[in-house]
Amino acid sequence: MNQGNDAAIVGAGQVAPQDVICNNVAIQFKFVTWQLQTVLASLPQSRFQISDEVQEEVDLVRAQLRREMEKKGEIDVNIFSKMHDILALPVSTIGSQSEQSHGQPDTAQMESLCNDHLELQNIITLVSEISGVPKSDTKRITSHLIEGLENMRVTDSKRSVNVSQPSDETKGSPQTHKKSDAVAIPEDFRCPISLELMRDPVIVSTGQTYERAFIQRWIDCGNRTCPKTQQKLQNLTLTPNYVLRSLILQWCEEKGIEPPTRSKNDGSYLEVGGERVVIETLVRNLSSSSLDERKSAAAEIRSLAKKSTDNRILLAESGAIPALVKLLSSKDLKTQEHAVTSLLNLSIYDQNKELIVVAGAIVPIIQVLRKGGMEARENAAAAIFSLSLIDDNKITIGSTPGAIEALVELLQSGSPRGRKDAATALFNLCIYQANKVRAVRAGILAPLIQMLQDSSRNGAIDEALTILSVLVSHHECKTAIAKAHAIPFLIDLLRSSQARNKENAAAILLALCKKDAENLACIGRLGAQIPLTELSKTGTDRAKRKATSLLEHLSKLQVL
Repeated sequence: MNQGNDAAIVGAGQVAPQDVICNNVAIQFKFVTWQLQTVLASLPQSRFQISDEVQEEVDLVRAQLRREMEKKGEIDVNIFSKMHDILALPVSTIGSQSEQSHGQPDTAQMESLCNDHLELQNIITLVSEISGVPKSDTKRITSHLIEGLENMRVTDSKRSVNVSQPSDETKGSPQTHKKSDAVAIPEDFRCPISLELMRDPVIVSTGQTYERAFIQRWIDCGNRTCPKTQQKLQNLTLTPNYVLRSLILQWCEEKGIEPPTRSKNDGSYLEVGGERVVIETLVRNLSSSSLDERKSAAAEIRSLAKKSTDNRILLAESGAIPALVKLLSSKDLKTQEHAVTSLLNLSIYDQNKELIVVAGAIVPIIQVLRKGGMEARENAAAAIFSLSLIDDNKITIGSTPGAIEALVELLQSGSPRGRKDAATALFNLCIYQANKVRAVRAGILAPLIQMLQDSSRNGAIDEALTILSVLVSHHECKTAIAKAHAIPFLIDLLRSSQARNKENAAAILLALCKKDAENLACIGRLGAQIPLTELSKTGTDRAKRKATSLLEHLSKLQVL
């Protein structure tokens, strides 16, 4: 920071140096915030092919930046705007307009001008500093900026005279009503995520209150912590905060602001009078005697369950899950595909996972996984993964005859997406100890070894190593991995793969060699010392530890 400038401020107001530093950092931070807000506001989003989800995120960031500017409103954003315009000009033109009309101000005039605008001068210095402007140019920028702001004040004062007496046309205009943007919203009424006035406040398990749509979106993205406190959510129940909603409505009435309403399109719960009727009709059509009606209903439910958590809740409450489970046995492959995908989408909501298993879905999902069309098989594997996120379901699915075998078959011969879905499901199931042996006995090692050799698909290598790293912790699986001749391929990965894969390969090799002199001797014979030595110097922290430990084991073996 500019020490001379800091000293001037301390002398004028006797502010502590630490406070000065904090204030200066805050000013620079606010300027950067203003720049981000300005850029996002002027971004021609229509020219980019972005999804609705990304559009929502951009709008949310813009709102947060705007609220941040409003919260720290001591500094007029006009200063930033004018400063930005000046900095965009070539240095040679700065101040040229005032110089042509009034002449260059002398030093005494400049000092007098700046003394009247100490805070402004400080802002200019700080903004110039982070913008890379030489200190020699700040005086001219200051003069130009002060003149521009004073001209703006004159213009604004004239304009205020014109608008202070409303015309007959504007007296009764609805636009004269106060809007929430023009009134300071109490912090407790704002959602901590969107920073907007809450329309449907709900309480999470940590006691914090959020706008339902935003906290539900946070949860749907897989987050299991409270955004504000970072505490783990003990459950995902969202309890309506009726007291706060009542206070918000009362405040809106007092301020003459139109109260926020809950719309069907923002994901908030519940404006479902008509929606529930539509869903109940669709659920009834799942049991229709007409194949076309069943297929059409399943397709619509598939789409609805994908869109929002509210739909997932309503569909489950309306009895869709048992009806969809019955359709898994349909001889019509498209109906079968719609049914299994609907169940996948419904399972995103955690409370539905248990309902799907209780409805007897596991066995028919496995049948789809074995004999359905490829897209249905892919989504069946994804459904198994989703359901297995609950620990009890790992046991239920793993012990169901044919479940792991069907996943291994898809891993071996499915489409690229199918293999990926199968690998994800198998990894999650194999976290449970008994499923590791089941997977090895089902033949999982053959496709995994093949994936290790597939240099054209680095993602496949990553997936194979991840599954092997889980399997190797079981003694029977460890023996089977060594007999499947995985060691040479793992050593090859130490020489040529990406950092993450080297790390996982080293970890698996170390697990294979612990208390196993035969495997240790094998990696010694295959020349693992050189890549391990290199990894111990240049790898990730975890890779260095694993490589160093392996080298120590090899060293002891050679001594013996």
